[in-house]
Amino acid sequence: MEAPFSRGHGGRRKGTVNSQHMQIGEVARRTELSLRTIRHYEESGLVVPSARSRGGFRLYTEGDVARLMVIRRMKPLGFTLDEMRDLLEAVDRLDTGEELAPDEREALLDRVRVYERSAAEQVVKLRTQLARAEEFALTLRTRLERSGPQAPQEPHEPRVTALPGLERAAPPES
Repeated sequence: MEAPFSRGHGGRRKGTVNSQHMQIGEVARRTELSLRTIRHYEESGLVVPSARSRGGFRLYTEGDVARLMVIRRMKPLGFTLDEMRDLLEAVDRLDTGEELAPDEREALLDRVRVYERSAAEQVVKLRTQLARAEEFALTLRTRLERSGPQAPQEPHEPRVTALPGLERAAPPES
């Protein structure tokens, strides 16, 4: 089985059409990426279709889908297109199967380690943000539960104006 990053040399493997190829619509459905996003990643050199149909349609393999999934996972962690390209190139080089000089192999592994550390740091930050968001949602839910089923629902009724204690504003004076 092909590694999730693997695309042969330089991510630009081309092949002949066979039953294992998928059109871009199927790839979009499987990766939950838009057609536009997939084309953008192609234009950016991050993923290149493995083949083209006789009619010129882009055709992708499981390896292409796996590569797009790696890119999709990198995006919410704040990686730039250049960083994605750099990481994928390093991994492509490591996965070529060629014998690498020890210093070249170590330099490539160091590049991957930098991205791994960066991803781990971003995950910690995202977990903190998620915890804060969950606390906020719980605070709002608790506030609503305290108000009971007869809580005002109309926009002209008193509303929450401060977040820390979620005190309700006094009704407007007539």
